[in-house]
Amino acid sequence: MRMPKDATLLRIYLGEGAKHQGRPLFEVIVEEARTRHMAGATVLRGPMGFGHSSRLHTAKILCLSEDLPLVIEIVDGPERIEAFLAAIDGMIGETGLVTLEKVQVLRYGRQE
Repeated sequence: MRMPKDATLLRIYLGEGAKHQGRPLFEVIVEEARTRHMAGATVLRGPMGFGHSSRLHTAKILCLSEDLPLVIEIVDGPERIEAFLAAIDGMIGETGLVTLEKVQVLRYGRQE
């Protein structure tokens, strides 16, 4: 797969406990990205964070949260990202935060 040099970075911030039809939302989103042959997706788990509710989620042993912050990052062409967003809009609903950034891809996979 060829990655455009000028691409878009999609970031989806959500809690580990977010669900879609009983399944972890982050898994559903990554599987949908794979089904659509997106360039790739990465899920990052944060040890601490808070969102619009200002409720602190932390991995500290004395106040272990079951809803740690997650960030899903997907980089692909702008048109593919827009189509993907339209497909997952209903899944995300009112949870989390979604951001887009223009990025320049310097390297993707094996150099040909």
